[in-house]
Amino acid sequence: MGAFIELQNITHRYGDQTVVTDTSLALNQGEVFSLLGPSGSGKTTLLRILGGFLTPTAGRVIVDGQDLTNVPPNRRPINTVFQNYALFPHLTVRENIGFGLTVAKRPPAEVNAEVDRMLDLIDLHEHAAKRPHQISGGQKQRVAIARALVNQPRLLLLDEPLAALDLKLRQRMLIELENIHDKVGITFLYVTHDQGEAMSLSDRVGVMSEGRLEQVGTPMEVYETPHSRFVAGFVGDTNLIDATVVPGGNGEPTLALATDELGTISHGWDGQEAHGRVFLADGEHALQPGARAVLSIRPERIALRRECPPHHHGQNTIRGVVEDLIYLGSRTHYRIKVGDRMLSVWKQHRRYLPDYKEITWNEEVFLSWYANDGYLIEEPVKEVTAAS
Repeated sequence: MGAFIELQNITHRYGDQTVVTDTSLALNQGEVFSLLGPSGSGKTTLLRILGGFLTPTAGRVIVDGQDLTNVPPNRRPINTVFQNYALFPHLTVRENIGFGLTVAKRPPAEVNAEVDRMLDLIDLHEHAAKRPHQISGGQKQRVAIARALVNQPRLLLLDEPLAALDLKLRQRMLIELENIHDKVGITFLYVTHDQGEAMSLSDRVGVMSEGRLEQVGTPMEVYETPHSRFVAGFVGDTNLIDATVVPGGNGEPTLALATDELGTISHGWDGQEAHGRVFLADGEHALQPGARAVLSIRPERIALRRECPPHHHGQNTIRGVVEDLIYLGSRTHYRIKVGDRMLSVWKQHRRYLPDYKEITWNEEVFLSWYANDGYLIEEPVKEVTAAS
């Protein structure tokens, strides 16, 4: 069985500017899929093409085996929830939800029954007679979702739906959205620049940059095994170290020879200190010696100590000095100066011990992580076109 939704080789241009380039994407029936990327990456353009608000310059839109590339929005089994809610201010909550059914001239009894079902779904029966200015931002968002769902679409598009809400309300609405999806079971395509929203809500995530899909995978796959420097840096915080691959030996992990000096390193299999730039690392696949690469090390994977830790098989250890720190309650963010660069380290506060002296500014510290806590990403050499 093929994918439920397919975007096939989509390219879109605004005049001379190409905003989406030869992009293909397949969505499965009933999944929550997030398009994640910075402003201008092309994610909203893809959503508008799928919704029928734009016709692609090239490529096809296939829904359940049917080519809908040139079919207008009102004839697609797709509805959209916009960032600004787009509720009618002069209509009540009940009237807003039932608007589409009323325009379609459904019998009043059917409209009332369907609206009641939606009010049950979003738990807003007691606010049904209110107008949009009389309810909260989170309640408006639920009304907008109910209005989109009342027509029983097969795909719901959500375009930055929580961007106008404050942090606490966004967190609650994410739970609401997940509950609504579990109840209705249709496919959601969620567009956002917020990685936290995408990671917490989605079955799969597609990361976009400059009009192209850089990577598609589960949230864990995208976070733990990024395919590019961009994905590693955009999805979560990380430390990126330029490197060249050198071979490991005796079954040891791949080695990455860093291009900048990062101090003393304790090698993983002999425990001897060496003034060099070699790190143990794991990659998604065996990289060829001499390949250019980027070593990604997440801040939460690095252990921070005052004393040099005992040697452990497969562990990297380097020295640094605390340049800055930010206390955030549940954890402290450290910026550690190592050679000529800054590395970020997060220390989680699992226990509070009144007599423990926390690591602070200007202290010499040791940073350590295991080979499989870093991830080695091959970085293709960019072709340089000679000027004509």
